[in-house]
Amino acid sequence: MNSTNTELISRWKKVVQEVSEACVKSGRRPEEVTLIAVSKKHTAQAISTLAREGQVDFGENYVQEALAKIEELSPLQLRWHFIGRLQTNKVKYVLGKFVLIHTLDSEKLAQVLHRKAESLGVMQPVLIQVNIGQEAQKSGVSEDNLFPLVERVLALDNLKLQGLMALPPFFEQAERVRPYFVRLRKLKEEVERRFELRLPHLSMGMTNDFVQAIAEGATLVRIGTRIFGPR
Repeated sequence: MNSTNTELISRWKKVVQEVSEACVKSGRRPEEVTLIAVSKKHTAQAISTLAREGQVDFGENYVQEALAKIEELSPLQLRWHFIGRLQTNKVKYVLGKFVLIHTLDSEKLAQVLHRKAESLGVMQPVLIQVNIGQEAQKSGVSEDNLFPLVERVLALDNLKLQGLMALPPFFEQAERVRPYFVRLRKLKEEVERRFELRLPHLSMGMTNDFVQAIAEGATLVRIGTRIFGPR
């Protein structure tokens, strides 16, 4: 094994251990949290290296790049997550290819996803992305529009709402992100109460702040740089 692969595996094992330790520290079981290795701009070979070590879930941001990797690595039976901004004209390419689309953020996108999923006979699991920091440069539905969007998604038979996702503001001091994680968890709880349902997932927490996210209820953490190194 070359030194690059050795270093990659070492970083990944360290992150797996850190995620497990964060769970235990928060009084949670490690199996409650899924590590998504964010592999955008990294090679299929690097993904394959981690897959052989036992990493199953990978996150991609760009449709064409993701599809090429999915095809090349199809024998490995990986679980792919779409975590980037999804344009309506790319919907036809992603349906049925990803176990979860994390970035549903509008009724228009929901309608397009549903219509195409219906035509393909696909049930597509989705998360609603919330712009929890009210940042103009980021996607996500506003808190004010979250509940109407939830209602609309629940009425679409070929979409399966699984929870919420957020990309909170970045702070060097990870503790400053915690209030945004708390807010997203409370929003999920409010959705569950209003609509009398159970949403299994909160997708929040990245390389710099996944420990705080796990403490506040994350079930999916998206970690790239800490595993793969800088792009």
